[in-house]
Amino acid sequence: PNADEWQYYISGRARMTVFGSHGRVRTDEFNAGDVGYVPQGYGHYIENIGNEDVELLIALNNGSYESISLADWIGANPHLLLATNFEVPENTFKDFQTRNRFLVG
Repeated sequence: PNADEWQYYISGRARMTVFGSHGRVRTDEFNAGDVGYVPQGYGHYIENIGNEDVELLIALNNGSYESISLADWIGANPHLLLATNFEVPENTFKDFQTRNRFLVG
């Protein structure tokens, strides 16, 4: 959440949705050679819409990486709170990851 993000799509086909406050949302599709952009402070997710793996290179304009992920949010909340709000059994969340995995290659 502390940087703009650029993505260079190396292979595959992807769909990225970028969302902000007040209902702002945009969805675009990307192929190898395309460049995607996410402004600082906007949420986003990327879907593979092709038959091969999507490979992309991500660049940020801040040397200190920060993220707010769904995994972090779920891991930070008590299972009873999640179960009550999502109307599912509490043990639904027992095997959820509570740490984010970030790969650098």
